[in-house]
Amino acid sequence: MGWATGVTVYFVIWWTVLFTVLPLGVKRAENPGKGEERGAPERPDLVRKAIITSLVAGALWLAFYAIHQADIFSFRRMVE
Repeated sequence: MGWATGVTVYFVIWWTVLFTVLPLGVKRAENPGKGEERGAPERPDLVRKAIITSLVAGALWLAFYAIHQADIFSFRRMVE
């Protein structure tokens, strides 16, 4: 696997994990102020969620890399 493929796979994994982490710990604002959306979270904690996403995505990418290097699967089609 080349470096560009590795970065691309990491980005796809990171983006997917981000959408699973975003709803964690979200609580709606009880009394939103003027101009605030009723469904917006009180404290979104985006930095904490980005760190969690990066750690989980890194672990999943390492598992993907190990499986790929072990030739358990390949992206190349074998022609007989």
